[in-house]
Amino acid sequence: MIKKKIFGMLKRISITGPESTGKSELAAGLAKHYQTVYVPEYSREYLKEIGTNYTLDDVLNIAKGQIFSEIRFIQMANQYLFCDTDMLVAKIWCREVFNECPEWIEKMLIEHTYDLYLLCYPDLVWEPDALRENPENRKYLFGEFVKELELQNFNYQIVKGQGIERLKNAITFVDNLGAA
Repeated sequence: MIKKKIFGMLKRISITGPESTGKSELAAGLAKHYQTVYVPEYSREYLKEIGTNYTLDDVLNIAKGQIFSEIRFIQMANQYLFCDTDMLVAKIWCREVFNECPEWIEKMLIEHTYDLYLLCYPDLVWEPDALRENPENRKYLFGEFVKELELQNFNYQIVKGQGIERLKNAITFVDNLGAA
């Protein structure tokens, strides 16, 4: 299993959820608070090169790139590694856009789990950018994330709130993980 061999005692936390729910800001804030690093969302880097005319194979490449990015950041992490996105995002993305999901993503969703999933609630104002696609269905997508997290029996918490309140709520969940 990848988690045991590579990550050891490091606690890995996924910041997940629909678009424009503050994942990147939350990952950066948590990393700063815990004096560690976070793994940026690889899809942004990838899609800046090809644009939004992507294929299912592109999403698979993005998912693999995200995993490889996590592995590269391990040496820099201090107790926690915060990951701005995960295989859950890739699975839901594939299912919603292509009505199918590559077997590799399904497999990695199960094998490459996190100690905690912080699911960002869509209570923030939509911030448009060239790479975002779903301003109208964030609550529906949020429900899809909840269903999949429940189905997989993953340890997750829902993060709500505006600004510093959102960060403080997430810190509480991470602190509770460390106390467990």
